[in-house]
This record gives sequence, C-alpha cells and structure tokens, in this order.
Amino acid sequence: MRLLTYCTPGDDTPRPGALLAGDRVADLTALAAAAGVRLPPDLLGLVAAGEPALAAVRELLTGATGEGPLVRPLAEVVLRAPLRPGKIVGVGLNYVEHVAESHRTLDTERELPDRPVLFSKPSTAVTGPGQPILHNAELTKQLDWECELAVVIGTPAFRVAEADALRHVFGYSIVNDISARDQRRSGQWFFSKGQDSYAPFGPVVVTADEIPDPQRLDLSLRVNGELRQDSNTRHMLFGIARLIADISSGVTLEPGDVIATGSPSGVGAGMVPPQFLRPGDLVEATIEGIGTLANPVVDAR
Repeated sequence: MRLLTYCTPGDDTPRPGALLAGDRVADLTALAAAAGVRLPPDLLGLVAAGEPALAAVRELLTGATGEGPLVRPLAEVVLRAPLRPGKIVGVGLNYVEHVAESHRTLDTERELPDRPVLFSKPSTAVTGPGQPILHNAELTKQLDWECELAVVIGTPAFRVAEADALRHVFGYSIVNDISARDQRRSGQWFFSKGQDSYAPFGPVVVTADEIPDPQRLDLSLRVNGELRQDSNTRHMLFGIARLIADISSGVTLEPGDVIATGSPSGVGAGMVPPQFLRPGDLVEATIEGIGTLANPVVDAR
C-alpha cells in the first residue's frame, strides 16, 4: 500500500489516505466510518497499531472504487508529510563515493567509517511535499541537498539482531536531508541539518511488503530539472538491517521513527565550483518504487 496524509482545499485538517491506481486518493477515515470500522485518526497511529490495522485498511481498499467523498483525484488534494516522527536518525557518509566527496570538500575523514556515522534531526524539521524549504541568507549561504531513502519503523526495536532487523520496518519513503554546510559547529551537525524545513519527507510511505529488496532501488535528485545525484541503494556502505541493529544497540526505535539512510555523491558542496540552493529553486528527489518529493526553495528572511 501507498499511504499518505492530505488536506482538501479549504480544509487544513490532515487526513490519512491511500494512493490508488490512476492517481486517486482514498479517504481512510471516511471509508472506515462507512464500513463501521475503527481506525486510528492519523498515519502515525496506524503505524503504531500494527498489522491488524493494516489488514483492516487492505479490506477497506478492496471496495474503494470510483470517485466522490470517499475517493478523489490526487490533483484535488494537498499532500502533507506522511507523519511527524518521534525522532529522525540521520546517517552520514554511507555511500563510498560520498565519503570521498565529503573528505575533499567538507573536511571529513578520508577512510571509510567502520561503524555507521549517526546524527539526529528534530521532528520540527519535517515538511511535506510541495512545502517550502526555507532559505535564510542571514544563517547560511551554503544550503545543500541530499536525496535519501527513509526507513519508517513499525514495531519497537531495541538490541535487535541484524538478521531480524527488517521485521521492524513498516515501510519506506523519501527524505531530502537539507544541510546548511556553513552551520556545522565544532564538527557537530545538529543546527546545520536540524532547522525548520530541513527534512522534506514523503510523498507517501510504501509498506514494506511492496518493496521486497530496499537495497536495489535507484535514487536521484534534480535541481531546476538538472540531474545532480544518480545512484542506487545497493551502494550503501551499511545496509538497512545493519543500521537498525547498530542504532537499536543503545537507542530504542519506536513506531513512526525514521532513519534517513544517507546520501550518495552529487551534493552541491562537492561540485566544482560548489553550487548551493537559492530562493526560487525547485528540488526533486526521486526513489524507485516510491515516487518524487518536490519542494521549492523560498526566501525566509
């Protein structure tokens, strides 16, 4: 299933939905009410409710046909971030070519890391499809992009073995790990990567059963239509199962938490000369089997 959160014109109330064939959006709340079924009121609650809730949604969607108040065209709704994670765990230097690129331009170590490099983004950094990335020239002149596969946790994970790790995954989405390169402080990335709007997320969460091998997905990013990143998740230094096992060795991952699994090469800081985002730009991050997450850059001064 391809699950999402949306609003309708004139009503900013977020609603959980499912993207159907033919670019149609099913209103899960309305479908459940019509069928006399109880569902959580939002996608985060649905993730936490687990397989029984997912089974109920699958059953509801078998009867979701046509259009009207229960199903409407995608073009008639406004997508929001699928959910607001309790925490976002970012992974740095997780593609070999990006390690070399970062050493050359960002002063990081030359050697490949022997353990995942982790940082965090606050949930307030999350913004949805089509929502603006805020460019404040008083804070940064080096606003950069990073297309990343997002892993959405479905069941609590603590001290999970690598062999069991993928059982804790609810689904997959896209995160654009926006970074103010000139706001790294004594090697720490929190303010650089954690400002409001620095975690565009979406457009949908694809349930894990529809992506049997998340380590074989093409991913790319374009700025104003020009290709900047082009890679495949098979080039991750540490795969998803290893990341979950490593993080959960000391940090409990909870339903709805997101792991941003790292960026391939092709970031703006690595270009010759470096190129960074400016107000008026459009950034489009695409991952095979999930879709495209597009966000404009706007002046936030």
